[in-house]
Amino acid sequence: MSTTIPSAKVSAPLAAPKWATMEREIIDKLNDAAVEFVARYTRPDGTLIWRDQWGSMDGSDDPYEAFMNLALFYSIGGNERVYELARQMWDMITWQWTQYGQIHREFDGYYDWMHHGEGMLYFYFFGLTKPESLVDRQRAQSFANMYNGKDPEAPNYDPALKIIRSPLSGSRGPRLQVTHEDWQTHRTVLDDYLAPYEDLKHNDFSKMKAHWSDDALYAEIIEKMNERMMRGDVPLNLNATSLMTHAFMYSQDGTLKSWVTDYLDLWHKRAKENDGILPDNVGLTGKIGEYNDGKWWGGYYGWRWPHGYTTLIEPLTNASMNAVMLTGDYKYLELARSQEDLIWSLRKEVDGIMKTPMKHFDAGWGDYRLLNPKNMIYIWTTSMADEDLARIDRMSRDTDWNEIVAPGVSGSDGKTGRQTKHYIANTVSWFQYMRGEIAGYPEKILQMNLTLIDNQLRKMRSKTGAPRDWDNYDPATADCEVGLDLRVDGYQIHAWQEFNPVYFEGLGQMVFGGPMHISHGGLQHGKVRPFDGQKRRTGLPDDVAMIVEKVTATTVEMQVANISKSDARQLVIQAGTFGEHKFTKATITQGGKSEEVAINNKWFAIDLAAGSGASIRFTIERYVNSPTYETPWQSKSDWDPLIKGRPAENFKAL
Repeated sequence: MSTTIPSAKVSAPLAAPKWATMEREIIDKLNDAAVEFVARYTRPDGTLIWRDQWGSMDGSDDPYEAFMNLALFYSIGGNERVYELARQMWDMITWQWTQYGQIHREFDGYYDWMHHGEGMLYFYFFGLTKPESLVDRQRAQSFANMYNGKDPEAPNYDPALKIIRSPLSGSRGPRLQVTHEDWQTHRTVLDDYLAPYEDLKHNDFSKMKAHWSDDALYAEIIEKMNERMMRGDVPLNLNATSLMTHAFMYSQDGTLKSWVTDYLDLWHKRAKENDGILPDNVGLTGKIGEYNDGKWWGGYYGWRWPHGYTTLIEPLTNASMNAVMLTGDYKYLELARSQEDLIWSLRKEVDGIMKTPMKHFDAGWGDYRLLNPKNMIYIWTTSMADEDLARIDRMSRDTDWNEIVAPGVSGSDGKTGRQTKHYIANTVSWFQYMRGEIAGYPEKILQMNLTLIDNQLRKMRSKTGAPRDWDNYDPATADCEVGLDLRVDGYQIHAWQEFNPVYFEGLGQMVFGGPMHISHGGLQHGKVRPFDGQKRRTGLPDDVAMIVEKVTATTVEMQVANISKSDARQLVIQAGTFGEHKFTKATITQGGKSEEVAINNKWFAIDLAAGSGASIRFTIERYVNSPTYETPWQSKSDWDPLIKGRPAENFKAL
């Protein structure tokens, strides 16, 4: 790829800002912690130290989740050893869970798109590392083919009706019937959740829980699942749009873009036909409530599922953001907005706080709770529209949105009351910072990040953190607080996430100019992304730091600094994580003087003298470029072509 990148020089001396030294400290700590983390939990051959069998469909996502940050960290400045470990761990997890029986052809045999979404994050993050990788591009195409009707071994998608044929899908095709084995290791976890059906003979629904560990009740649940839930489409499958968008950003294949928009459009059409309410179950013929007595509620991970509205609005948010990025058309936010407005219209005041229904039962709307602002914050980062700010501002609050916390568990944190999946805890406080509400936020969030790393290192190094001792875990004698009960199979498989020190929410927010990804299958959207101009790789150059201080519909404001005392560095900034935006100009302020530079490009190079720094205000046009994994130095045309295998029919017996 031959291109001239607009550039400017920064030479004004600047004493190293505290935020810059903190960012570099985080990067140094994480480079070391990544090596220690992998060594702690793997055998000499690279496999995870764990049991010799795992007998159900649940759990293949969890080890991927635990090690996925190796790839994402490399993309923002981790060293080459981190990248090597990221590749090693993805390959070994894939091999190991193939041996357990759940991974097939390098993809989960069958599970839902909440768990696929979690596990696939690791794979998506490789697109931000070395996109020329043939194996990553080949896999992206193969995995996409499992969901566009082109893979005869995985007929998950009906191209005529444009539906995914089951809530459980994967490399073995749609799972139209489940077995007792499929849910076996997850039963003790589901004991803590709402019953999935109201008419179970062996359960009192009014108690709001179902004891899946009871064999008679378990058999009844499986029977009803197969009768009502396993055939047809559900909104949770909207998380598959991230897989198709990911594949598109390698190939620029327009059929993948169309798949995303067509699939989202069809769910929008169903909502319009259902009085504006997104239905949570569609049969194999496309009929709403086809196997559920005509009810639009009661589907898998739907309105009556334990998570309720959360697992409807979240995949819808992912799909909406993906569609806007692919097309530049904000109309794709309308379905998500409409569901938020619907829920808000059903609000009621409880003890002075406005609460909205999270679920719909046979008797009507229920389970009124405080509305979580996170999904609307993601929508706002996409639209930058006042109407979405208004949707956030109208929400009641029972916590301090300005509070910055170091999470203690990947999940529901009982101490803080926050949902902290993947140790992402401060999306709301980042939003407050963008609105000018938190003075000194960069240093505060980076200090949280440093504290979190230290906390996680202590946990990892503890006796409780030793993987060969997990089966003997006793919370009464444990030498550290874990946040989950390792005695329960369905929780123990999450243990690597709890002992992982490679977390960097603070650094990520500052570098991407946005919140961290949605944990259940969201791409890492952001306003900007850094590259090292001298090494021609992704991530911050050595000694360089940056913070995004403000974003609007037309501007991005940041500070950059080179804290090296002797070496110049080149920082290349990309407009959008995936190059989907364009810089039109920049105003650079250094040494008390400002200079305006014309850009009209998605890349801008900043030559930083040793010990220098500047403030930069970019004017941008958003969503005007096709999103891509191409870098400033490599285009798709520079990459080797995909391997074309022999047709399957060539192997059939004569």
